[in-house]
Amino acid sequence: MFLGVYWRRWREWPGRLAHAWRTSLQFRTVLITVALTGAAVLVAGVVVSFIVGNGLYQSRLEQAYHDSARATTDAQKKLNASDATDPEAIDNLFLQVFGDVKNSTTTGLVASFRVPGQDIDPAAPVGVSTFGPGKDVITSGLRKAVQSSPHTVFAQSVALPTSDGTTRPGIVVGSQLQLPTAGAYELYIGYDLSDSEQTLLFVQHTLLIAGFALILLIAAITFLVVRLVVTPIRVAAQTSRRLADGDLEVRMPIANEDAFATLARSFNGMADALQRQITQLATLSQLQQRFVSDVSHELRTPLTTIRLAGDVIYDQREGFAPATARTAELLHTQIERFDRLLSDLLEISRYDAGSVVLEPEPTNLVRLAEDAVEEFRPLALANGSELRLDAPGGYFEVEMDPRRVRRVLRNLLGNAIEHGEGKPIVVTVDSNQTAVALSVRDYGLGMNEHEVQHAFDRFWRADPSRRRTIGGTGLGLAISLEDAAQHGGWLDVWSSPGEGSQFRLTLPRVPGIPIETSPIPLAPPDAPRGLDGRPVGTELVGIRRDGDDGDPGEPGPRGKGDRRSGWRRGEGRRHDGQGQRHEGAVKA
Repeated sequence: MFLGVYWRRWREWPGRLAHAWRTSLQFRTVLITVALTGAAVLVAGVVVSFIVGNGLYQSRLEQAYHDSARATTDAQKKLNASDATDPEAIDNLFLQVFGDVKNSTTTGLVASFRVPGQDIDPAAPVGVSTFGPGKDVITSGLRKAVQSSPHTVFAQSVALPTSDGTTRPGIVVGSQLQLPTAGAYELYIGYDLSDSEQTLLFVQHTLLIAGFALILLIAAITFLVVRLVVTPIRVAAQTSRRLADGDLEVRMPIANEDAFATLARSFNGMADALQRQITQLATLSQLQQRFVSDVSHELRTPLTTIRLAGDVIYDQREGFAPATARTAELLHTQIERFDRLLSDLLEISRYDAGSVVLEPEPTNLVRLAEDAVEEFRPLALANGSELRLDAPGGYFEVEMDPRRVRRVLRNLLGNAIEHGEGKPIVVTVDSNQTAVALSVRDYGLGMNEHEVQHAFDRFWRADPSRRRTIGGTGLGLAISLEDAAQHGGWLDVWSSPGEGSQFRLTLPRVPGIPIETSPIPLAPPDAPRGLDGRPVGTELVGIRRDGDDGDPGEPGPRGKGDRRSGWRRGEGRRHDGQGQRHEGAVKA
């Protein structure tokens, strides 16, 4: 159990290190500094170790040459001073000189062999060696060199054997001796380099410890220095984040007179200017909202009087002359439109002021759709359009504000009749586990990409020259978008020139639970398809989300043919042609 947890933690380390590398400037700087310092220390250590080792070897080699030359010279002098002639005396002289050479060395490793190929008395000494079984360290190459050059000293690095079967580094120096009446002999002396090796190992260990300590010291210094640099940057990032979140009073502290203090003063100056601008804009916005609200309220009283007078005139129009009667009808129509415009202005001002409060109650969306269809059926027939209701789902009650949802339906149906060109209009209601939705599909002229982009703009009309038969105010879709967002829902549109449009309202089945997907596809099933099978047309996701943190959220997977979406207040995305995506703006 413990090993499994430990192993999983080890497996998570690469991911954690990668995350720290991406997110921490301090970690990244320290790691790079340690890596570069480690590489520099390693190279320096290798170079120093090589120089020290080579110096120690050359020193011991020169010492070996000097000792060997001295021993060879002393031995040759003794041989030259002897007058031995008989074999036994020569043999004793050879052994005596060999012993003197052995005693003059610290290792006692000496070997002497008669140079082959000499026509000498067979009774002459053949040779002797104290290398024991390790005499093979005297290579044939070294012997040939010594044999070919009688007056030259040669040396070779070898591994000298020890009594316990191991080896130690050493040098074998070879030269020649002339034994009277016996001929030339090879003389090899072995020198132990273990002390030099120990010295080199000590230097290497010292370099390793010093390098490791240096790396740790540089890492600590880098950590402290980077911390001094990163801390003001972090403070600036946190301050800017708080400033972006709406805390206009936050400022960066100024402690010194360095570059960071200059940055802090500049940042604080920017924050002051930004606060002044935002305060001015907020004040202007509040004044504008108050002005619209006050004007709307102030116009309500004279409008009521004008409407009463107009109704009196309108009721008596039958007794007027034709021109006067027509004037009374126009006056009555425009007064009604003015009244709707005032009502819409008051409603949109409430949304701008954030004073809208829902009055939810259990409501059946299918019943609302049936009532709206019956209400608009005479108007649709007058314009040559047939209203049809298709409700495969949604036959249950959902907590919603029926007045606002009914207003959304009226706006959608009114627009469909206005732009339906006398063709059928289909209202669909359906539901799934997280949402209930309603769509209004018309087969009129439709809208192009530019027109769809501005579908939810205030006072915007797709064709200003088009004669209006219903007399809308231009605020219906903007208010509908606000009503849908107030319920935590979506209001979307799909449209294609010559193929009509479809508006879709999606509301959460349970308030507070996010919508995962809409039960009705945004692009209708009878929408034209491209070569890749995807719907051809332009889509606009008009989502309005208001939150304290400004997080747009993530509504989740959309309906068939749709995309995942979730944008900040006033943003949207449209989808046109063969599936290409374009960024758009929804101004509400």
